Amino acid sequence: MSILVQRSDVGEFRRRYRWLVLVILGGFLMLLGRLVQLQIVEGDLHRAQARRNIIGELSLATTRGVIRDGQGQILAANRPSYNVYAVPEQVDMEKTWPRVMQLMALDDGEKEELTKKLLDARAAGGTRPSQQTLLRVDVERDVVAALETHEDDLRGIDVVPVPVRYFPHGELGAHLIGYMREIDPETLARFEGRGYRAGDQLGAVGVDRRWESYLRGQRGWRKVLRGINKRAAREDLEPKYLEEPRRLEPVPGRDVSLTVDIELEEAIEKAMRGQLAGAVVVVDVRTGRLLAAVSKPSFDPNVVSGGTGMRAVRDTFRRLYADPLRPTLDKTISAAYPPGSTYKPFSALASLAEGLITPQTQVNCRGGYEYGRRFFRCTGVHGIVNLHQAIVRSCNTYFYHVGEGIHIDRLAKIGLDFGFGLKTGIGVNPEARGRMPTRAWYTRRYKGAFRGGFTLLASIGQGAATVTPLQLALAYGALANGGTLYQPQVVRSIETSDGTVVQEFPPRVRRMVGVNEDHLSRVKTGLIGVVVEREGTAFHETQAGTDMAGKTGTAQVSHVTPRGVDPQKVWYFNRDHAWFAGYAPSRSPEIAFVVLVEHGGAGGKNAVPIGSRLVREWQKLEEKRATARTSARRPAPKKEPDDGTR
Repeated sequence: MSILVQRSDVGEFRRRYRWLVLVILGGFLMLLGRLVQLQIVEGDLHRAQARRNIIGELSLATTRGVIRDGQGQILAANRPSYNVYAVPEQVDMEKTWPRVMQLMALDDGEKEELTKKLLDARAAGGTRPSQQTLLRVDVERDVVAALETHEDDLRGIDVVPVPVRYFPHGELGAHLIGYMREIDPETLARFEGRGYRAGDQLGAVGVDRRWESYLRGQRGWRKVLRGINKRAAREDLEPKYLEEPRRLEPVPGRDVSLTVDIELEEAIEKAMRGQLAGAVVVVDVRTGRLLAAVSKPSFDPNVVSGGTGMRAVRDTFRRLYADPLRPTLDKTISAAYPPGSTYKPFSALASLAEGLITPQTQVNCRGGYEYGRRFFRCTGVHGIVNLHQAIVRSCNTYFYHVGEGIHIDRLAKIGLDFGFGLKTGIGVNPEARGRMPTRAWYTRRYKGAFRGGFTLLASIGQGAATVTPLQLALAYGALANGGTLYQPQVVRSIETSDGTVVQEFPPRVRRMVGVNEDHLSRVKTGLIGVVVEREGTAFHETQAGTDMAGKTGTAQVSHVTPRGVDPQKVWYFNRDHAWFAGYAPSRSPEIAFVVLVEHGGAGGKNAVPIGSRLVREWQKLEEKRATARTSARRPAPKKEPDDGTR
């Protein structure tokens, strides 16, 4: 009977067993739920994450747009090169990295610099360790060959073909065309979301900077498998694991067609060879289009764009910034100078409009003009001169007489009407405004002590008045065409890589200057006399047969020694600036030009020969191109049938 009696602990065991089953069942249900969540609910997300672990994107460089001149010659293009990139988290710093440094033939300084760059990227967190980091730009072909030969053993290292900016004309037109620079962290942060990456280059100055958004294009990409043999990946695994699209082709940048004529710039450069520094601007008087802009001294954009390495860039900029002749400054646009006697035609127009003088008004020049207790000197003793003779012979005394009778604000107004003291809006490089000083400006500057001598100096383009060579060229263009002041234009059109025009830029008029036609005719006759009359200040230095009109100028400078200049050489920086501004042909003008020779001395002696040669070379180019166009339009002669009688 005792065997049939149930033990008291069996019920307790069964209860525990049921709880154990429930716990195990609950655990399995939780695991099942988690599996459902991972494989069904979040399956797509985790599959994508798994693919991202083995699938990367390799950047495909775009091709930067080409810059051409008005005749179709290439000013800035691209040449093939190779950059070396590394994905920091994939590079084995113990095994792979020493081998890479050996194959790239790095020196000790480069090894230290690039190692630190990789370690910093690995420690940065976020997405940076998984992104490509630029190691070297434009590596030699033997380095490329070595890296590609051992590519299967160099996990995380990629050699990427990247076009490099190339400027076939070197220093010619460098300030206007521009150059490239590597994007810095501040700019990269400012341009976030625009597709730039560390190591990218963008336009630094000139057209390459101003039209960056058109020129740069859009990079592409292609998917690759990470961490496995690259050849095996391409042959066997990529078709299986890489989803479509596998590749996005880069979009090339737009081409930019300029208005400038590089052959004319080359001729100007040759004419300027004997001068240390200066600027020349040529514009079309009928459209305001810029035909030439030469700033001297210049620089080689191929070097400063990084084509020969960053060390060469640093050394070059150190030398350029230390040069007192300021080769990095675009003197055609970004620098302003006293215009000197080139301003006299505008003073004449203002005084004629005010009725202070007539074309027949005469002044006796005895070598200067006495005003108050000061004697303002002239360039010579000219005797009795009228307006025409005063312009031809550049008589300061005549215009001192004008300055005594006219209000300085009227001189400033005529200057503002012709675009002086105002930015032209060309937008290529930082632009100097220049200055047309008024009585209020002088009163503020000299604490209420305005003096009449300021007006006398302003009438001959001295004192506080300053202009840029571009402003002066546009103003003389307005004199030549009858009073139309144009907006300067550098870009003629934007085109695709196959030559299709996307956008054209027609000429734009800034202002119609209200000038009396008879007064303007009198002034223009004087400008012709400057060149063709024996007493003209440009007569003796003008090449025979050169059809042009213009005005010379010799602008005084303040005697201040620039920083870093040898005191024994300060005589150069104390010399006057030499000007020659004009237009050609004299009777039916097509171009206006300005020649400035910094510290060149007398304008008639040093600037006129350059202007004369400029006009002659422009005429030759026009004749050559007209002949070529005529030949292209002329039909080919018909062949006589061969009837066997010959």
